Amino acid sequence: MGGAFGWISKSIIGAAIEVHRELGPGLFESVYEACLAYELEHNGFKVERQKTLPVSYKEIILEQGYRLDLVVQDEVVVELKSLERIQPVHESQLLTYLKLSRYRLGLLINFNVPVLRHGIRRLVNKLPETESSALSPSSAPSA
Repeated sequence: MGGAFGWISKSIIGAAIEVHRELGPGLFESVYEACLAYELEHNGFKVERQKTLPVSYKEIILEQGYRLDLVVQDEVVVELKSLERIQPVHESQLLTYLKLSRYRLGLLINFNVPVLRHGIRRLVNKLPETESSALSPSSAPSA
C-alpha cells in the first residue's frame, strides 16, 4: 500500500516519534492523543479526534457504538495505546474498526515502549470497497 497511504502513514509515524521523544513512555493515552493531534495539525493534516463510529445491528443503529482515537486526512485510523504490551485483541479491535468504518489503513501505536518503532503496527483492510469481510493485517513498518 503505497502512494498517499504510504506518505500519510510515514508522516503519522514521524509525528508519533516526535511526541514520544518529547514525552517518553508512561503517560495516559489521552495525553499522547492530544499531542499527536497537535503535531499532525501543525504539519497541515486534517485530524478528527474521538470520531464516533455507529454500529448497525439488524434493524437498529447504535450511533455511539465506538470512538476512533484519531482519523487523519479522512483516510487513516490511528488507535493509540499506553500499555505494557500490545495484545492480539488490540489488533482485532483496530481491524474491526476498519471493517465497520470502511477505512483501508490503520495504525496501532503503543507509546509505552522505550523505542516507539517497536510499538507500532500497521493494519490494512485489503478488501475491495464492495466486500465486507475477511480482513488481513500487514506487517509492522520499519520506521
